[in-house]
Amino acid sequence: MPLVSAPIRATGLQAVLGQPAETLIAEFGKPALDSREASARRLQFRSGICVLDAYLYPPETGGAAKVTYLDARQPDGRDIDRASCVAALRAAKK
Repeated sequence: MPLVSAPIRATGLQAVLGQPAETLIAEFGKPALDSREASARRLQFRSGICVLDAYLYPPETGGAAKVTYLDARQPDGRDIDRASCVAALRAAKK
């Protein structure tokens, strides 16, 4: 019997980096903030545990903007691990 591999759901930062805005919105819900400046876009997602800012830029070759950088912090501004924040946002949406 041939082995069939199940799709692997990306976890942590791999679930966010390189993704378009639509994927983040489907994953975390409506952003608390959606701002644009020139070709850049920032989406901010919040939970009781953290705030995640995802910065999206279009590729140099053109096409849809994708997440190239993430910043995370606790609601009071203290540092938090970015992967932990992604996990917290996922849990908050369930």
